[in-house]
Parts: sequence; structure tokens; C-alpha cells
Amino acid sequence: MQQHSMRPIRLGARPSAQATRKTGHAKCGTDAVDELPSGPNAVTNTITNYNLISTKLAVWTKATAAKPAVAADVKSYLDRVGNIKSIDDFLKDDRVYTFAMKAFGLGDMAYAKAFMRKVLSEGVDSSSAFANKLSDGRYAEFAATFNFKRYGDATTIFDRTRQGTVDRYVRQTLEETAGEQNANVRLALYFQRKAPSITSPFQILADSALTQVVYTALGLPSTTSVMDIDKQAALISKRVNFADFKSPQTLAKFITRFAAQADIGTSTPASSPVSLLSGASSGFSTDVLLAVQSIRSGSRN
Repeated sequence: MQQHSMRPIRLGARPSAQATRKTGHAKCGTDAVDELPSGPNAVTNTITNYNLISTKLAVWTKATAAKPAVAADVKSYLDRVGNIKSIDDFLKDDRVYTFAMKAFGLGDMAYAKAFMRKVLSEGVDSSSAFANKLSDGRYAEFAATFNFKRYGDATTIFDRTRQGTVDRYVRQTLEETAGEQNANVRLALYFQRKAPSITSPFQILADSALTQVVYTALGLPSTTSVMDIDKQAALISKRVNFADFKSPQTLAKFITRFAAQADIGTSTPASSPVSLLSGASSGFSTDVLLAVQSIRSGSRN
């Protein structure tokens, strides 16, 4: 079997060649982190690479947080966020605002400040609030964390706007870094993070990255996504028990199925994994997204 070169994922400082040869690991602080395969066939090792990270998630998270650029971003955010007393302050401070947007996986929507002002201004307390009507649940999570509507100038004193947001940022950065070497690993890590909170097929259909993982794991063709939205929901409900995702063991088996299918190419994605995970949900027509939105807002049973 042909041997492929190995190099460490760039989460922290690069180890010396001698240290790497001796240990077979890249060092991040005092903890050893396994290397991810690189080279032309690295993308075929999704489950191996995913397991390297998921089984040592605390170590990889620590390594990510220690990366100089990440540490600098975190320090800047924590130094500045306490000075944010209003939505205007929040949107005017680009360093705080873009950090928070990336932390919630909304980095590609940072330019849409008028849109985000509406998300923040209406909060989440009312079922008719703008964020609660959007099919993408990340906006409601964002508005609940930065709930200026309810807490006003006290919004940023809470841990969720400080360390809680930092933790999200570090995890998001870890997933993005893993995706630079294998985009399907990023999808797998994203699914691991989001799946335990899934209770409805429409939560999957509103998020094109989650949909890609589920459809790939089930061996469904990309043309499934053009079916009527209710038929897609019924298909998912028939094939997936959402309660199983709360079990780490069962969730791991489902991700293994996804990785196997993704690596052998039995399901052809309509979009690349990176585009599925960037910014607002993509990969569905406007009609489909509006249908999901109407379901979330209570116009269907």
C-alpha cells in the first residue's frame, strides 16, 4: 500500500521535525495531538480524521485556543465586549460584532448589518419576533445570547456573551481548521455539535449542512432535495429516530455511516461542504426555505 506523507494540522505552533519523528505526534502545549493525513488521498480518511479529533476534543480545543491569532482575537473580544451597551454599540464595533457572528457560524452574514439589527431589535421573547420566524435557528440563538431587547445595557454582563461566545468561537475555528484538510470532517464535527438538539425533520431541512450529512448517511441522491418539503420531512422521520442523536454511541454510528458514504462517493452533494457551512443556509430554493419558515412560524401543523 502506498504510504502518504503526514503533517500536523496547524492548530498551534509547528513542532520540530525531530520531535515529530520521535513521538509520531504533534505537540500542543503539554498534550500530544495526532496528525491528520495530508496529500492527494487525505480526503478519503474522513472517519479516521474525525475520530482523531472527536476522541480528543478537549485537547484539540485547547490547541485551537492557544493558536496566536485565536488567542489575540479572544483577548480583544473580552477586553471590548463589556463596553457594549446597545445594539448601536454592538454593530459599530466591528471586532466585537464579527467575532460574535463567527462564533455563531454566521460570519458570512456579517455584512448584513441592517438584517442583523432587525434580528437583535426584536429579540426572541415573542413568537412573532423576526429571529423566531427565520428558518435558520442560528439567528434565534444569536438574539437570545445578545438579548438587548430584554436586558438593554446589561446584555453583555452575562457569561453567555463572554466566555460562552468565546467557547463557540474556538469550536467554530476548530471545525474550520479541520475542514481545510478534509471538508467532510468539518461537516461531521458540525453534525456532532448540532445533532443532539434536533427534534424535528424541519430543523434538518432548514440547515443545508445537516441535510447533506443526513442524506449522505442514508444513501439518498442529491435529487431528494428537490422533492416537496413535506415529503422530505416524512422521509427523514421514517428513516431517522431523533432521540438516538442524544446517545453519543448512536450518534457516533450515524456519523460513521456518513463518513463511509462520503468517502466512497455514493451520494453526490449539490453543494460543496464548505459552501454548505458558510453563512446563511444555502442549497435550497427560496420556495423551500419559505416553506420551512412558514412551518416554524406555525402556519402548518
